[in-house]
Amino acid sequence: MSRYSRSIFWLENLLFFWCGLTLILVIGGESLVLPVWLQVAGRLHPLLLHFPIVLLLLAVALLWMKDESWRKFGKNLLLFGANFTGITVVAGLLLATEDYEGDALTWHKWLGVISFVLTVLIYFFLEKAEKIFQVGGSGLSVLILLTGHFGANLTHGEDFLFAPLMPKEEKIIALEEAEVFRDLVQPILESKCISCHKEGKIKGELRMDHLEGIQKGGKSGPFILAGNLDESLLIQRIHLPLENEEHMPPKNKLQLTEEEIEILRLWVVSGASFEQKVLELPQEEPLFQLASNKFSAEKSYSFSAANDQDIQELNNFFRKVKPLYPGSPALEVAYFGASTFDPASLSELNAVKEQVVKINLNRMPLENTDLSFLSGFQNLEDVQLNFTGIKSEQLEGLVNAPNLKSLAISGNPFDDEGVSTLKKLTQLKSLFIWQSGLTDKAKTELKEALKGVKIDFGFKDEGIIYPLNSPKIDFEKVMFKGSTEVKITHPISSAEIRYTLDGSEPDSINSTVYSKPISLTKTSQIRAKAFAKGWIGSADTKAVLFKEGLKPKSYKLAEEPHKSYKAKGATSLFDGVKGKPNHTSGEWLGYTDGPLEIEIFLEKDQKPKTVELSLLLHEGAYIFPPQSVEIWTGTAGNWSKLTIPSVTQSTKTEEIRFGLLAYDLPSTSFDQIKIKVKPIAKLPSWHQGAGSKGWVFVDEIVLD
Repeated sequence: MSRYSRSIFWLENLLFFWCGLTLILVIGGESLVLPVWLQVAGRLHPLLLHFPIVLLLLAVALLWMKDESWRKFGKNLLLFGANFTGITVVAGLLLATEDYEGDALTWHKWLGVISFVLTVLIYFFLEKAEKIFQVGGSGLSVLILLTGHFGANLTHGEDFLFAPLMPKEEKIIALEEAEVFRDLVQPILESKCISCHKEGKIKGELRMDHLEGIQKGGKSGPFILAGNLDESLLIQRIHLPLENEEHMPPKNKLQLTEEEIEILRLWVVSGASFEQKVLELPQEEPLFQLASNKFSAEKSYSFSAANDQDIQELNNFFRKVKPLYPGSPALEVAYFGASTFDPASLSELNAVKEQVVKINLNRMPLENTDLSFLSGFQNLEDVQLNFTGIKSEQLEGLVNAPNLKSLAISGNPFDDEGVSTLKKLTQLKSLFIWQSGLTDKAKTELKEALKGVKIDFGFKDEGIIYPLNSPKIDFEKVMFKGSTEVKITHPISSAEIRYTLDGSEPDSINSTVYSKPISLTKTSQIRAKAFAKGWIGSADTKAVLFKEGLKPKSYKLAEEPHKSYKAKGATSLFDGVKGKPNHTSGEWLGYTDGPLEIEIFLEKDQKPKTVELSLLLHEGAYIFPPQSVEIWTGTAGNWSKLTIPSVTQSTKTEEIRFGLLAYDLPSTSFDQIKIKVKPIAKLPSWHQGAGSKGWVFVDEIVLD
């Protein structure tokens, strides 16, 4: 027997081996306990599958040819392809025993098995029946394409193959209609998380393609705990170091952006609601402010626009009718000049009653005016009747306005009996009723009747002392040249703002009072608090601003940073570019296995007085203050070690933030500086990763 014949013989017999293994795994795969090395073999499936696809399709094409030499070559290619298909199917069945399930897996699995079996049958019966090949070859090509299609769906998501051909409509979401989870959080999970946690592929027993799976969590615990960042698995995993195998998304996947990380964090902080609308968030909350920039303030309407001539005729010196925003069919109406107001003019608005969504009649004399005509304004959303002299019975017409969301009736005398009409306005979302004369009993009844409505009765001093909001620190850049201006503001103009620039906590007696913009000429740790009589002092607001320092003659790192966090090497420490508050953003040097150790060589005329280390701190991502910092100065290799205080360590998990370590340099002459920054060797017992190595992240060394 020739070498060629022996090769064919062994390859043909090897097919039966693959068939046997396939049969075993199909029948008993779920109950088998696989050794680790076989799991590794299973994970080769995505690497192997492309080769047999090409071999089989090429073999089928050659076997359709009339030339015998090509057909013989096609049969040999089919034999090789069948063996590779067997290997791929076996590897796929091994891989399917891991975190995979669902319809896509079932179709991919059985179509793959059928394709393999059909390939074997075609090979052995090719010479005996031409029709078997004609039917089987065509069927095999179709099966291969379908198997690949379901495999792509399993790995990349549904409709992966035809997604480029599908029309992509950019959905504009109005702020009024936006929901926190549906429109802010879920798109992030779909783009960055669901590929590993969906039907067919459920890593860690966590499924994220439906709400029940997210609420249930995975094998490691709850995916989210409302208001609890430390215990929410979502927040823990996205902040782990990139090379940690539990980091989400895996390092070979597209990572979350800074905005996406902030959205997820703020969602958990705000209560992790799955139904809350964006407009239900307090407007001072960061999540609302972020969302208000993301969604359109322009609500879309389905009704047609009013006649331009009608709108022009309605506009005059005491009445303004205009679109809610340019191009919108919705109209808002405002009246001016109480002395010239004619109640009869209100009926003229019937010409545009379908389009009017907002009416402002503040301070118009409406006492005894019939407002029942408003019942015909079916799209009316906002009515303002402050200080108009109306009584509650005049509001009967609004009971039948189905889309009315906001009603302002402050400064009107309502007696307790008149509350009966207000109780019927259950369609409202907001009711403003300041200075109404209602008793506490009537207010309680109204709140009971309108439980889903936010009712604002105005301020009432009940002796309760409330804390002030924190002030806001505004500046142009985190890292500046020469000098920069800092403004500190507070929404209450009478509040007194006190601040410090050295990182100490401000108080109401000794700290500097803010009166005008602050001009900074050096690196500063700003902390500010607001104080006012009758209020509790606010929580402090912090900001660290860095002044760009001297550019040394040269510098040299003793050890390279971790390969995942190497930025531009030592150059990044002196480039004047401040890193973003995200350790994966590419501007940070990260160390965990050893210290950051750098030697700096100065120019002759450079005499820095201080050295400052710009740090990133985020305990949830294992990023702590350094365990220790050592600094030497010297000339011609004669080193003198500085005596510096020990570094204050973290005692709890806090939000991601910038850190600053500043040290005075000696007045003696030197032209070299050596700095050694050691990461924390073991995380403390209170930390979720207690005992693990910590990280230190540095983006700038400032010589001033």
